[in-house]
Amino acid sequence: MLSVKRLIKGLIFALLLIAGATTASAQLFQEGEVLYYRAAYRAKLWPNTEAGEVTVSTRLDTLDGKEVYRVTGNGRTLPFFRWFFDMDDTYNIWVDKQTLRTQRFESDLKEDKYTFRSHYRYDWDSMKVHTWSQKRQNTPREKTMTLTPESMDAVSLYFNLRSVDLGSFREGEHRHLDMVLEDTIRHLRYRFIAREELKVPKMGKFDTMKFACTIGSSEEFSFTDGTEFMIWITNDENKIPVMLASPVRVGEIRAYIRRYEGLKHPLTSKLK
Repeated sequence: MLSVKRLIKGLIFALLLIAGATTASAQLFQEGEVLYYRAAYRAKLWPNTEAGEVTVSTRLDTLDGKEVYRVTGNGRTLPFFRWFFDMDDTYNIWVDKQTLRTQRFESDLKEDKYTFRSHYRYDWDSMKVHTWSQKRQNTPREKTMTLTPESMDAVSLYFNLRSVDLGSFREGEHRHLDMVLEDTIRHLRYRFIAREELKVPKMGKFDTMKFACTIGSSEEFSFTDGTEFMIWITNDENKIPVMLASPVRVGEIRAYIRRYEGLKHPLTSKLK
């Protein structure tokens, strides 16, 4: 059975994994948009237990003298759980306003005594990404990898799905992305399932679009062992994720929206 620590880390990382940048539709970037989520674990004999919180914010910034979008995702364990697992992970992504491609990615992870820092520099002219990473005080690792037009950083799926033209999908149709994750590129497959009326804890019901996603295998997180995880996105112009659910060996982990600010369009998908 997974340890509580790995569950907390896994469920927070699962949401941060889809909370980044890179989209084909500029209307989805709105300076001042902030989304607040809670992450929880539930099982048959275990009540829904909120263990973490995640915040995703978008603002304008400057990178190499150019105005860019900056998306920040932060995940923390809730105060009650910090005495045995104090986690504070932050991800930053800089996106070109014209091409809407990721230019830079940074992570700063602090989990008890474990620390991990990394940054990626994207060179789209040569279709390369240059990565740098360091665990604790170990010697930093540098690596250069080849990109494809579908490549993105580890927290890009979120805005990619927000840019989907639902009319272009057929139910059950699969599409794929190449994901830059630490010092390797993994393949991600996702498919549109159906429109669904979804009840979100303490937020009410939403008209949503349901997707199933699969990431390549990993020994560390259960949701990357080939198992599908589900994501529900509001069926309106905002297309914000309102819930993510992934099975684990015993039970399920979930991340669901708790509050939002600065949306560009009315949230017409909220039913009651």
